[in-house]
Amino acid sequence: MVKDNSLSPRIGAVVLSAGLSQRMGKPKMVLPWGDQTVIEKVISTLLATEVIEVVVVTGGINEEIKAALSGRPVQIVFNPDYADGIMLNSLRVGLEALKQDLEAALIALGDNPQIEERTVEMIVNEYKNVQSRIIVPSYNMRRGHPWLVDKSLWHALAQWDINRTLRDFLNQYSEEIHYLNVDTPSVVMDLDTPEDYESQKPSF
Repeated sequence: MVKDNSLSPRIGAVVLSAGLSQRMGKPKMVLPWGDQTVIEKVISTLLATEVIEVVVVTGGINEEIKAALSGRPVQIVFNPDYADGIMLNSLRVGLEALKQDLEAALIALGDNPQIEERTVEMIVNEYKNVQSRIIVPSYNMRRGHPWLVDKSLWHALAQWDINRTLRDFLNQYSEEIHYLNVDTPSVVMDLDTPEDYESQKPSF
């Protein structure tokens, strides 16, 4: 893969927001996060970076997320199979919705409002400067989000065995991965339980 390093890469983002929030007990994407909601904070951060297109994949609270993101320059797509809880289905829906002239996609989590603008920019810059098709942020030897996948691997993701996970995909393509070590635990944080939310939400 040869890239023109004089140009900014055309990067899109797929935000996976179709989860059932079973452990949280309530729809976590629309919980308050400072003066926004959880999903709004994720989107605000991505839109403040070089990412040129954002696709949000929704499920059971499609209307609530559409209302929360009203007026934002994002595309919202519904995963009709959201109830099966298989993240790969949502990712496929999101990748299909992205413009085909993009070079790569960031895979972000809708329940990761801790996402930092500087981390996203570091991942994009790393993609620009290294000859790797997958860029994964790493904190203390733990893979994190968002991670980036080159367009040349989108078809492989679309054809990935539904009975296998995205972790399996990364393991299969381990030789393609460039790990970007970061100094922030935000890449390995998300909101699964009420305890997570209460301990991590902004105090202001």
